[in-house]
Amino acid sequence: MSIDPSAQIHRSAVIESGARIGAGCTVGPFCLIGANVELGANVTCVSHVVIKGHTWVGECTTVFSFSVLGEIPQDLKFKGEVTELRIGARNRIREHVTINIGTHGGGGLTVIGNDCLLMAGCHVAHDVKIANRVIIVNSAAIAGHVVIEDDVIVGGLCGVHQHVRIGQGAIIGAVTMVTNDVIPFGLVQGPRGELDGLNLVGLKRRGVARSDITALRAAFQMLAQGDGAFQERAKRLGDETDSTYVHEIVEFVLGDSGRSYLTPG
Repeated sequence: MSIDPSAQIHRSAVIESGARIGAGCTVGPFCLIGANVELGANVTCVSHVVIKGHTWVGECTTVFSFSVLGEIPQDLKFKGEVTELRIGARNRIREHVTINIGTHGGGGLTVIGNDCLLMAGCHVAHDVKIANRVIIVNSAAIAGHVVIEDDVIVGGLCGVHQHVRIGQGAIIGAVTMVTNDVIPFGLVQGPRGELDGLNLVGLKRRGVARSDITALRAAFQMLAQGDGAFQERAKRLGDETDSTYVHEIVEFVLGDSGRSYLTPG
């Protein structure tokens, strides 16, 4: 066990032998930090937090009460193999969030990037890859093997199906079931999610140039109404545009996927 002298550990917390607690960390009342856990500098566990498994938590991340990180997957194929959970820096993990370690079948690693906000009651399953600045709103459930790229917002009470990819800058409306891949900057909503347009509000907040937004709108119309299959339309888009943002969509659609795509209605 390694606890930096500057760390503040409440007397009721349990730190198992082998755990590594970095400089400036705070471990509050009734927390459990497992033997294979490493907390980076200035991590805060507010109270009643459980962190288990081979889990690494990046600097300045705050974990709120009753969250459970690094528990074994909810997967009957899991047989106790050694797998990992890696959480980046400056994340805010609110009350009752659960994040599982990976499985051998999924690469053995669950990843949360930097500067994410996981609101109360969210679940992130085994082998999920979440990038940076992602917001997952209350009680959303992210199933195994999902990939979520930068700057995505997943609304409250959403469910995201196994192996789905959600491209950067997309937004998923509340109470939506996402069963197929979502293109970058897409807007998805409805009980069974449909691709209803672009995340224009998010693009404007990010300061995307008007010319790029115009190009994205034209690209969306071509994907929605052009000739040929969805992937054929995307390939033609790549040949006809100079917009970096449109090329993000093209590369996403033409990339490897275990699912089909949500297409414009």
